[in-house]
Amino acid sequence: MITTAALVRDSLLVIHFVGLASLLGGFLVQIKALKPGTAKIIPAMIHGAWTMLVTGLLLVGAREWMSAVDAGAPELDNIKVAVKSIIATVVVVLVMLNRKKETVKSSSLALIGGVTLLNVILAVFW
Repeated sequence: MITTAALVRDSLLVIHFVGLASLLGGFLVQIKALKPGTAKIIPAMIHGAWTMLVTGLLLVGAREWMSAVDAGAPELDNIKVAVKSIIATVVVVLVMLNRKKETVKSSSLALIGGVTLLNVILAVFW
């Protein structure tokens, strides 16, 4: 039987994935605009970055809740949480700093996509 804490965690995880899809989807859409020099930060990227950061932090709370309810639940890796939170914050800062610019440099867009991908890789393999 699924607990309330697990249901909250799973719901947050779905929203977290929607944020990831929004951010990476926006990034991929803008790749084709790099060559003509018309790439920009689109609203999907802004909303996706914020959604990932906020739901990521809420997921930590849900995981702590699950640990409090179930003594057998594995402990949270606080170093991993700190590293991933810093990376997610960097993505939000990069997106927010470039959101009002008419066009975004290819290096800035690549950094946003690369750091986002790094965060996904850490989530999967760490």
